[in-house]
Amino acid sequence: MNLDHVFVCGDPVLDFAATLRARRSRRFEMFATPDRLDAWYLESGVVDAVVPARRDDVERATAVRESVYRLITARRLEEEYDPGALALLNSAARTPSAVPQLTAAGRRIEATQAEALSAVARRAVELLGGPDVPLLKECGNPECTRVYIDRSRGMRRQWCGMESCGNKIKAAAYRARRKGAAPA
Repeated sequence: MNLDHVFVCGDPVLDFAATLRARRSRRFEMFATPDRLDAWYLESGVVDAVVPARRDDVERATAVRESVYRLITARRLEEEYDPGALALLNSAARTPSAVPQLTAAGRRIEATQAEALSAVARRAVELLGGPDVPLLKECGNPECTRVYIDRSRGMRRQWCGMESCGNKIKAAAYRARRKGAAPA
């Protein structure tokens, strides 16, 4: 499978919330088409097969994603939850999720769009109500708005991922130091 999406946040829910990239600047939408939403569900491992999305499925998923992002941000900053975001997440989580089936090839989850979104919403409830909340951090790259779980020793991780943001920031700092160094 050709992976189109990036999974660096430590939990699929955080990666789901990060599918709107660069929220503070140029805003890049990863769910631009229904097939991009389908690809995310499959690549994330939330489901093994999903009924193809329609435009209204994308609209519902992006609405839930924005609610998840608001709730994650509020939880991380120890602020009150937005009641509308909370209601939308809980509504999506109440939808029955797909049931895993045993096949000759092993465990398999085939889902409708509503079931796949419900699985994401339920994971968000577990994350936001679970023990990893103190480990949530926002990426140190000013252009990036991903939130990730910092399980590094001493909680010193600064970027969502070295490949995506860490290398860019380190390279820019190196160039700035080299430019500022006086010739010998």
